[in-house]
Amino acid sequence: MTLNCIAVDDEPLALDQVSKFIEQTPFLNLAGKYSDAVQALKAIHTQKIDLIFLDIQMPDLNGIQLARVLEKGIDKPRIVFTTAYNQFALEGYKVDALDYLLKPFNYEEFLRAAQKALHYTELLRKPVTQSLVVNEIEHADDNYLFLKVEYQLVRIALDDILYIEGLKDYVKLQLKNTEKTILSLNSLKALEEKLPPKRFMRVHRSFIVSLDKITSMTKSSVHIGKTLITVGDQYRDAFSKFVGKWI
Repeated sequence: MTLNCIAVDDEPLALDQVSKFIEQTPFLNLAGKYSDAVQALKAIHTQKIDLIFLDIQMPDLNGIQLARVLEKGIDKPRIVFTTAYNQFALEGYKVDALDYLLKPFNYEEFLRAAQKALHYTELLRKPVTQSLVVNEIEHADDNYLFLKVEYQLVRIALDDILYIEGLKDYVKLQLKNTEKTILSLNSLKALEEKLPPKRFMRVHRSFIVSLDKITSMTKSSVHIGKTLITVGDQYRDAFSKFVGKWI
């Protein structure tokens, strides 16, 4: 499989380097190189592009803005950001970039990002394989779930989850036997729909708790270890029914 690529960067030296990296990678084909995002957008509309190595800081239309425009397409190309500024990592994550290369980067780092793009494209172009993966996730509700964390899908065992907190555009998962938390760009409502209701309950606008991790409770609150979580007014009826089974 060969991926059609373009490189977009307003710095001539950086553009030449990425272009050379593409040319020396066997499974990549350099379909064009552009010094601004407007030129790149015209090229994307006239030919099939699988992958874009895209700078962020550019005049007129920057890389993030171009990614948002392409986000609306049905068969959008994947994006690997190439930038000297790490403060754009969060924005890159929000527009679903495949990877984020921080300048200066070497060929090994470039190749790792290119291989990730190749693997992703192979999955999309093999409907049977993709279907098996999706079914595995859909039928694994009692055991684990997959969440996008940074630039990868992470498998999380449901048995390890203590509670989940909603933080605006993110959810934060607190896991057992560790102080480390996991942040994922997701909504609490979307995650609630993926979790088995026999094991997890939404008790607050900002909290979902693992029912078998509750150490004590009242009609208006739950304790999970040392953490106290208040039951929100709109969730009290459902929670009271749950409590009633144990009283």
